[in-house]
Order: sequence, then C-alpha cells, then structure tokens
Amino acid sequence: MNSTYILSAVILIILAAIIIIYNKGIVLKNYVKEAFSTMDVYLKKRWDLIPNLIETVKAYNMHEKDLLTNITQLRNTNYSGLNDDEIIDINSKLDVGLSKLIAVAENYPDLKANQNFIVLMEQLSLVEDEIASARKYYNGTVRELNTFTEVFPSNIICMLFAVKPAKLFEISERERENIKVEF
Repeated sequence: MNSTYILSAVILIILAAIIIIYNKGIVLKNYVKEAFSTMDVYLKKRWDLIPNLIETVKAYNMHEKDLLTNITQLRNTNYSGLNDDEIIDINSKLDVGLSKLIAVAENYPDLKANQNFIVLMEQLSLVEDEIASARKYYNGTVRELNTFTEVFPSNIICMLFAVKPAKLFEISERERENIKVEF
C-alpha cells in the first residue's frame, strides 16, 4: 500500500512539473508575441514614412536611382502578408537602405534645408528610436524563450508540445559596415 502512495505521489509530482514547465513556455511565447506586436507598430510607422521620404529625396537627386529603387521595392512588399520572420528580414534590409539614404542626403545641402525633408527625418528619427527600444524588449523576451526551450528539462517538454525558439531581431553583417557614399 505504501508503495502505491509513493508511486502515485511521484507521478503527480512529475505531472505537476510538466504542467508548470508547459505553462511557463506558453507564457514566454506570449511575451514574445506581445513584444513583436509592440515592435511591429513602430516598424509599420516607419514603413508608412518611407514613400514620403523617397519622394522628397527623388526630387533632389536622381543620381541615387538604384538606392531609391531598392528601397521602393522593399517597401512595396505587402506588409500585411508577411509573417514575423519575413518582417524581421525585410526591415533589416530597409535599415541598410535607409542608412545609405541618410548618408546620401548629407551630400545635398538643398535637400537638407528642405522643410518636408527635415520634418520627415525628424519623424523617422523618432520612429527609429522607438524601434530600437522595441527591438531591445523583443530580443529580451526572445532570449528568455530561447533559453527556456534549450535548457534541461524544459527543452524536453517544449519539444513535446512544439514550443519553439523565436528569431532574434539582429543587424546583418552589411549593417555593421560603414556606409560609403561615392559620386
């Protein structure tokens, strides 16, 4: 009789541990979703600013046609049709393009003095700051989830219940390089 109680207690403890680990995995997964949604709001704001910025710059310099075309092509992707990983990838590419665009704009005094350009750059700067904060929060929640899905024994429970690691929002190697503007 005592062995039956002991076995029952062990089984209950194991079940309780599985339930606790599973629930923590779901909570962490939901934190990642919430963090991505917050970041996505700012990414969408930037997404909507880009056409106005491009049109303003186009009026001043046709020398950068390839750069403007590339940013426009990225921007013309249907944002609502993208999954989370695609949003991260396309925004990483936009980061590179916008950095180059800003560097190019520095070489055009008339453009830098244009009121529309100034307003758009101020808005873009604010949005970029918001994106940076949101990325930091998102990557923190992803780090917690990914660690949880990789450490023992939670990795076993996560594997059984398909709680998967998420993708960090990282800068690409191209973004790490200095931007060279040549004429």
